[in-house]
Amino acid sequence: MKALLNVKELASALGVSVKSVQRAYRRKEIPVQWLCRTALFDLDDVRRAMTLNGERRFEAPVGSTDESGAAGGASRRRAGSNSPRTVKRGRKFQPSTRRRS
Repeated sequence: MKALLNVKELASALGVSVKSVQRAYRRKEIPVQWLCRTALFDLDDVRRAMTLNGERRFEAPVGSTDESGAAGGASRRRAGSNSPRTVKRGRKFQPSTRRRS
């Protein structure tokens, strides 16, 4: 029977953070087995998958974009509002009540 590791154990075995492990299995970069709501990993399978993923990452041309993130240097901020505000509020936008002579 294979020994399966949980997220914390796998992170310490690989020398990475727990967030990195979570990010990897959510992106389907490493194989995961579920037992109820607990993610379990086989260390040999994970290392094999990481080796294959590492080789594939170097095949992509530099500066290419994919659906997983922004291109090199591109902003990840949301686009600003295209339409101007229709109602102007505040003291400087209120019509003057004084008569000017």
